[in-house]
Amino acid sequence: MALEFTTSYVEDSLSLFRYYKGLSERAMIQLSDEQLFATLDEEMNSIAVIAKHMTGNMRSRWTGFPDLDGEKPGRDRDAEFTDPPDSRETLMRIWEEGWSCLFAALEPLSDEDMVRTTTIRGEKHSIMQCINRQVAHYSYHCGQIVFLAKHLRSKEWKCLSIPLGESARFNRRVAAGEASQR
Repeated sequence: MALEFTTSYVEDSLSLFRYYKGLSERAMIQLSDEQLFATLDEEMNSIAVIAKHMTGNMRSRWTGFPDLDGEKPGRDRDAEFTDPPDSRETLMRIWEEGWSCLFAALEPLSDEDMVRTTTIRGEKHSIMQCINRQVAHYSYHCGQIVFLAKHLRSKEWKCLSIPLGESARFNRRVAAGEASQR
């Protein structure tokens, strides 16, 4: 018995990427410029550095995708973890550039493309594997962004999902047919 899906894998993946992008942005908007660049200790990355790394990864993975290897020869991954952008404006500009690479690469794809192969560091992957790998990678870093932002805002933090104590009310809204928060 074959399962019938009502959404496509590509559309669902794009929806997840947009969700995590928006989640990170809703966290970053709550921060002062200083907080974007703050670290909790010398071993931690700031939100600005995490976003810079994500941008470098997106440029490498999605430029020329799926025809070119996802690890571009000119990428200096180690440099992504040093020298954060010099301002919020620069940070948000490169952030948008990275996500634009991703969306430009994925939006033209169809579900039939998912079995095609591409490479990352010379290792073959199906396009579906590449997308899964990057959803996991970016959600990991978006979680770091949200965690740091929440820590830095402390009691002034504005919840990005269902606030504590509101789950039952949210579930009633969903049951009544109102839109979910994702």
